Amino acid sequence: MPAPEIPFQPGLFTTAEPGFDASFSDVRRLELDGTSWVDHAEGWVRGADALFKRVLGARDWAQRTRWMYQRHLQEPRLTAPWSLASGAPLDPLVEDMRLALSARYGVSFDTVGFNLYRDGQDSVAWHRDHILPAIAEPTIALVSLGERRKFLLRPHGGGPSRAFLLGRGDLLVTGGRTNREWEHAVPKVAQAGPRISLAFRYGMDARAYGGRRG
Repeated sequence: MPAPEIPFQPGLFTTAEPGFDASFSDVRRLELDGTSWVDHAEGWVRGADALFKRVLGARDWAQRTRWMYQRHLQEPRLTAPWSLASGAPLDPLVEDMRLALSARYGVSFDTVGFNLYRDGQDSVAWHRDHILPAIAEPTIALVSLGERRKFLLRPHGGGPSRAFLLGRGDLLVTGGRTNREWEHAVPKVAQAGPRISLAFRYGMDARAYGGRRG
């Protein structure tokens, strides 16, 4: 579907020309446990609101159906997947991010999942990403544009959660055993502005594009 008409209020302190910190100078690592970690950098993308508008207008958004709660349901968000294998063009700045993140973390990010949360009712339930089982310690990089939303991490199966407020160009990278031993969610809230999450991944399992969730 074409870009949806959604209200978006740019931040007060934004620059017109988007870019990102290729030096990763503000990245800070948080150890979740002995084998799991996240890297976090607020405002990694400068001019993030301009990039938000660019991505919103350029992607072909759709609402996927997922197998959840023993039935097929529409996801309460819009998505627009991209893969290197498709040969489809990618926004030049997003491509630069993909290459920079790949070089820093020593993997080849060959897919980008674009996820649009239109308002506070759009969300994603607790889950782990579908990465091939042979990859014991997958690295996943998230870049968040638009309004900040709460992103939660908790041990797989339940337990106390850790919260990150992501948006306005923030970067969050999960590594080690995080995607194996932890799960994540973006919960519904009463009110929220639109947010786009760019998920850079590799080694995606075919189940990520249909079928049951893990």
